[in-house]
Amino acid sequence: MNHALTAALGAAILCLAGASPASAHATLETREAPAGSFYKAVIRIGHGCEGAATTSIRVQIPEGVIAVKPMPKPGWQLTTKEGQYAQAYDYYGDKLTKGVTEVSWSGGNLPDAWYDEFVFRARLPDVPAGTVIHFPIVQQCETGVHRWIEIPEPGRSADDYKEPAPGVKITAKP
Repeated sequence: MNHALTAALGAAILCLAGASPASAHATLETREAPAGSFYKAVIRIGHGCEGAATTSIRVQIPEGVIAVKPMPKPGWQLTTKEGQYAQAYDYYGDKLTKGVTEVSWSGGNLPDAWYDEFVFRARLPDVPAGTVIHFPIVQQCETGVHRWIEIPEPGRSADDYKEPAPGVKITAKP
């Protein structure tokens, strides 16, 4: 099969699947969730860095996302970084003023040709429907790095960027 036909077939499959070429980036499995709900963030890593294996994933937790609990992953070292929140958040009657601000999985080896997922759960902020919460991610490889940290400016979408941060669109409370 020639390269042009292979590329056309790949594009057609992406269109039929409802995906875009950006789906090869770091993405979130669930892209919408209700305001103030608990959210299971499943980060999908679909490739390495120009052929090099992924060796660490670091996720920045945005302000307002609280009660973060990451899932351990066999073969990877899980660490969290805590910090002060910009304001206090109500959490079942308690006022949280600090919590997890970053989660990282390191020391593993995810070959470029393989796919994997990294998971944490958290409570999303109670913000208006339509708000998009972005989770900047740094994907370190044996050689090279992808910084999925670009947050779209108003009027632009993730497809307008080379390395967009994955986001979850907030929907109305049920």
